[in-house]
Parts: sequence; structure tokens; C-alpha cells
Amino acid sequence: MRLLKVDKIEEARCKLLEAAGEKVPDTECTGFMESCGRILAQDIPAAENVPGFRKSTVDGYAVMAKNTQGVTDSIPVFLEVVGEVLMGQSPGIDIRDGQAVYVPTGGMLPDGADAVVMIEYVEKFDENSIAVYDSVSPGRNVILEGEDLADGDVFLKKGTVLRPQEIGLMPSAGISEVPVFMPWSISVISTGDEIVAAGQEMKKGQTRDINTYSLSAAAEKHGFRITEKTAVKDGRESVREAIRKAMSSSDVVLVSGGSSQGEKDFTAEVMDELSDGGVFTHGIAIKPGKPTIIGYDSKSSTILAGLPGHPVAALMIFELFIAWLYRKLTGQKEPVKTAARMTENIASAGGKATCILLELREGEDGIYDAIPVLGRSGIMTTMTRADGYTVTGTDAEGLREGEIVAVTLF
Repeated sequence: MRLLKVDKIEEARCKLLEAAGEKVPDTECTGFMESCGRILAQDIPAAENVPGFRKSTVDGYAVMAKNTQGVTDSIPVFLEVVGEVLMGQSPGIDIRDGQAVYVPTGGMLPDGADAVVMIEYVEKFDENSIAVYDSVSPGRNVILEGEDLADGDVFLKKGTVLRPQEIGLMPSAGISEVPVFMPWSISVISTGDEIVAAGQEMKKGQTRDINTYSLSAAAEKHGFRITEKTAVKDGRESVREAIRKAMSSSDVVLVSGGSSQGEKDFTAEVMDELSDGGVFTHGIAIKPGKPTIIGYDSKSSTILAGLPGHPVAALMIFELFIAWLYRKLTGQKEPVKTAARMTENIASAGGKATCILLELREGEDGIYDAIPVLGRSGIMTTMTRADGYTVTGTDAEGLREGEIVAVTLF
């Protein structure tokens, strides 16, 4: 096969989406308490009004607002106290002209009342009456029924990654179960005779396995389920067998190493043979990450991705393509970006988009300073020092000191 016919980022994404665009994850229903971190598979409407009744936002007295007009701290109005609202109970009392009912914060307003006077502006006159020293308008210190959510209102959108705040809102809206996307299963395969697993003795010339662990962690961060993570020695048949086996149980197979044009780099050929759609991208105009391989097998519905062996490049390509596709197909938002000002000039690679790792520090005018984290793509500590990254255009010459850039946060 022909190697390294370079695609731009958008060209490679379009090819990936065209090939695997129907690979929307299956869905399942789960209890709301088990849904934290999951991705909503459809819009969720409220099953009831929130709140389900008019409630007070303060401790005080429910009144008719008209009875307090003209009141000042020196000219009070005297109202008859006809009862007290207990938390969690219906008042069972109607307010009439000239009357008031004590109501605690969160308590239900009795019929006839349209405002609440804070207890700080009330003085007991005798056992059955109070003096009110505040003029309130209708609706003061009151939350109306359905003011937060009305029955049938969509309050959670498809693609929402559920957080504790959404978990707390669901039961208040009468929701006990939600449809969520089932996570893609993913296998991570690192290749190379030099790779040594964590905890094993290492000899001169060997390298600790980084990609198996960092890529697995990145996949889990994005909600994938790890089917297998393994390292295999260089060898066409051993790599082929590892990929073939992984395809039978995975939605995505990642292979790090063996993606360029070296003598032992046959990953693209193997993926091309194993997939009915073949490899459609081998080479992307990006630094780091140029020798990236992407293919798709429609029979097993498996995305195949050959990532560079350098750890930084492998993680960046995973973020920009595999995680991007997953977000796209599940309706998620793109990662948050923040504006920052470059602290120095940085050249970009000619004819390639360039991923520039950045450390952010608080600037004097409220805009972050973006400090480039320099280092080769094989040096993992550059990623640990960076808060995010920005990507230059393919034809850009670089970034200038003082230039404002959009930083995607890790």
C-alpha cells in the first residue's frame, strides 16, 4: 500500500466521520444515582413542576401585599396572625384581608397570600397580632410553582455529561431513570521490542511502557470501557494477531508505535488487510503526530487507529480524533477553551498544524499568560507541566508574543 499521503486535520476528520459516522453508541437506561459521568442519550423533560408549590424564600409571615402598602419603619401595619405553616405540610389555612400566617424558609404559602415579610421586619404586638414595618410587593420573597422548571420543560439535553449537580436536579424533577449511551469498548496495544511493562526489570536500551497506561487512562477519562491493554513485541504476525483478536471485542483498537515508514513499521499494512474499508488516512499534517493511521472495518464495526510511539504525540492524536469522534456521535460539547496571551514567539512547522502545549499563569489584567512548554514529543513531562494546548493553522508561521490564543484545557 502507499504510505504517508498526508491529510489536513479537517480532511482526516471528515474521512473518519464518513467511515464511522453510523457508529453511534447503543443506549441503556440506568438509575439516576448510577448515572454520574455518563452521557445522556436523549433530551430529558421534567415530569412535574419544580417547585411543586409556592414557597417562601425566608422565615417570615405570609401576607397580602396590598395590606403593607405605605408601611415604613415608623408607621407599621397591624395584622392578625391566624396560624403557622409546618415544613412538609400543606397550610390548611386561607389568608383573608388583614391576616398573616407564619411560614418558614421553604414552607408552602397559604392561599390568599402573595408575599412574605421577613421576620426581621416584624414585631409581635400581642398573642394574636403582629406589627409589620416593611412594605412588600406581590411575589416578594416567594418562589412560584414551576418557576424553576415547568412540567414538560426539557431541562437536560442529549450529550450532557452528567455531574453531581444534574444528579441532584433529576429527582426534584420527578426523574428516577435516564437513558445514557453505553461506552465504547477500546483495546490499547503498544508495540516494540524495547518496551518494558511497569514493575519489570529494565535493561540498557529498553524503554518503560508509557502509552499503554496513558492511552488507557485517557480513554477512561472520556468514558470508554477498556477491553484490553497489552504490549506486544515487534513482528508482523504477533501484531496482526493482537489487532485481529482485539477487533472481535472492541469498538476501537489503538496501536501505538509502528506507524511510520521504518523497516519494522508494518501496522498500516496489517490494518489495511484486516479491515474491509481499509486504511483511509496514513499521515496527517500535524506536529506532533504526522505518521498517524486511521481505518475502519464495517463488518466488526471497529475503528482502527495507529498512533505514533512518542507519548505526547499519541495522546494528542487520541484527543484530536478518537475522543473528538466520540463527542461528535454522542452530542457532547467540545472541551472548554480559555483565552490567553502568548509570552513569547513560537514558530510552527511549515505546512503542518502545530500543537503547542501551554502552561497558564494568572496575568495582571485578568487574562492568562500562556507560557509554551517546550520539549520533544517523546518527553512525557511536557504534558504533565501543561494546562492545555492550542493548535495553529496549517499555513500559519507561528504565534507572536502578545498574541491572544484559544487554549483547550486538559
